[in-house]
Amino acid sequence: MSGFDDPGVFFSDSFGPDPQGDSGQLRRSQIQKRLRDFLKQYRVGSDRTGFTFKYRDELKRHYNLGEYWIEVSLEDLSSFDEDLADYLLKQPSEHLPLLEEAAREVADEVTRPRPAGEEALQEIQVMLQSDANSANIRSLKSDQMSRLVKIPGIVISASAVRAKATKIAIECRGCRNVMSNIAVRPGLEGYALPRKCNTEQAGRPKCPVDPYFIIPDKCKCVDFQTLKLQESPDAVPHGEMPRHMQLYCDRYLCDKVVPGNRVTVMGIYSIKKAGAARNKGRDRVGVGIRGSYIRVVGIQVDTEGTGHGLLGTTAPQDEEEIRQLAAMPNIYETIAKSIAPSIYGSANIKKAIGCLLFGGSRKRLPDGLTRRGDINLLMLGDPGTAKSQLLKFVERCSPIGVYTSGKGSSAAGLTASVMRDPSSRNFIMEGGAMVLADGGVVCIDEFDKMREDDRVAIHEAMEQQTISIAKAGITTTLNSRCSVLAAANSVFGRWDDTKGEENIDFMPTILSRFDMIFIVKDEHNEERDMTLAKHVMNVHLSALTQTHAVEGEIELSKLKKYISYCRTKCGPRLSAEAAEKLKNKYILMRCGAREHERESDRTSSIPITVRQLEAIIRVSESLAKMKLQPFATERDVEEALRLFQVSTLDAALSGNLAEISGTRHLQGPSADDASGGDPASNATEGPLSHQVMAAAG
Repeated sequence: MSGFDDPGVFFSDSFGPDPQGDSGQLRRSQIQKRLRDFLKQYRVGSDRTGFTFKYRDELKRHYNLGEYWIEVSLEDLSSFDEDLADYLLKQPSEHLPLLEEAAREVADEVTRPRPAGEEALQEIQVMLQSDANSANIRSLKSDQMSRLVKIPGIVISASAVRAKATKIAIECRGCRNVMSNIAVRPGLEGYALPRKCNTEQAGRPKCPVDPYFIIPDKCKCVDFQTLKLQESPDAVPHGEMPRHMQLYCDRYLCDKVVPGNRVTVMGIYSIKKAGAARNKGRDRVGVGIRGSYIRVVGIQVDTEGTGHGLLGTTAPQDEEEIRQLAAMPNIYETIAKSIAPSIYGSANIKKAIGCLLFGGSRKRLPDGLTRRGDINLLMLGDPGTAKSQLLKFVERCSPIGVYTSGKGSSAAGLTASVMRDPSSRNFIMEGGAMVLADGGVVCIDEFDKMREDDRVAIHEAMEQQTISIAKAGITTTLNSRCSVLAAANSVFGRWDDTKGEENIDFMPTILSRFDMIFIVKDEHNEERDMTLAKHVMNVHLSALTQTHAVEGEIELSKLKKYISYCRTKCGPRLSAEAAEKLKNKYILMRCGAREHERESDRTSSIPITVRQLEAIIRVSESLAKMKLQPFATERDVEEALRLFQVSTLDAALSGNLAEISGTRHLQGPSADDASGGDPASNATEGPLSHQVMAAAG
């Protein structure tokens, strides 16, 4: 605590309206001193356990590493001095430079003595972060202008890094008078050159109008980059276009994000002058009308796209609840029941969708190549079998989900588009649905209605999980680490058993990229139809009164947290015993497929390749991930093989599997256990859902 004789401690009107002249300068120096005290004195810990000076130590560490920046939490500043935090929140443009100057002074103190030749102290960039709730782009109104705001969204395009002058030097071309160190306002605002030279003319001709030009060598510049932020798909009301906001990043905030990253941005809501040069021939924009943008002062990236933003709010009690959930012996069946509980049957499809939501483990090999961990799933079959409803549920259930329809999607809309920036006239790239869903699920309905060219565009995205672009001089690669859940109808509208593989009108190249392909048939069965009709009636009758989940199911919000937690914390691998068992089963699968092709004198439209072996490995890993286990066991492999059997293998062999050597009917109770004990659901997914591979040896 300072003494009473400290000048300015009891300064009246310290937090009142802006005084002019000397009193304004005194007020600023007083605030800067308090900010300096905050950076020097703020500490974490207690006297009993020991404490550290958080920002002082961080400034020293960063400065010694040659990184001239520091991140300050608004909550820390508020706990030290509420008035300072309030000032920074309401008038950030005025007080952020004071905080940066205070950081520079503290860095000067803590880094002494510096090596010879390093006497010139570097500028320190202060980045802000806060735990406050974020607002939406739609909620930004004029009353928040020049204030600190926090908004989430997806970065859809990023410009190249350019230079912006912070201080310029100008010279008169008439009298050669030089004016230097002219400050330029930060952000997207420029500097208007004086129209006339103000130097005294002593017997010399008068300088012409607009005499000044900039001397580039004497200007001081910083790096800057502009980004385009789009609001998150789940925040867009139905029937409305997603809104965008331009972001301005400078210095160390440049190149922190790439298109497709989900971010939360702290920044100053600012205005810029509209480009008047392009309004010629049209109605001129009014003098008071300005465009808005955000000058970024802090950015948090959702790394790897695994829903870290959602996980960041996981409290210890939630984590304990998640661990108890994972320890349940029947967690696999519970998750399957919790997926679209209002849809009757389809137990195997729901289990497969559960595996898709959790995903396998992404692997990076020693040679630099990667193996995807995301599972792709195709539902093919009759209309009216709730395929679209399942897709809609997965979009809501996945931590990151994007829903699109085949006919309304183009290759550019799914992958990436190159377009011309209206302000700079340069080509920029904007990510499509598969880039925006990085780390989540893309649900593509009416997959068969897509044009063939558009389907080919997602081949690379489905297997390599990247999107390569070479257009208009832009050559780059974007990440699209997402699962694909697609729904399609057969060629004849309904599945025709007499036509066999003619029902499937997809190229083997796209089919081999799906880990599981379900043939969904609308079987005519009186008993099943009666049960289904009762279920539909109950759903419609109880829609108004049902407020809680059915017993044994997990609530949607809890399931979403559980999926996000498992995807982040767990990356299981196959155990040695499970790998040996899977190897033998795969050889049997290939033998059975070859014999079937020999008997039918035609090649199956769905090939059984090494990709299918990797698919079974991914499903096994996802089953282990549901239980938060480090290794996938033989039991997980058996269930993965069963799911593969009732999906892709049944579709590939078109119902003739029973005659093939190397397969047999599974005896005993485990068939009913594995399918969830729902005979009606097995009828939905093809006639061979009780058959599996025979154990090798």
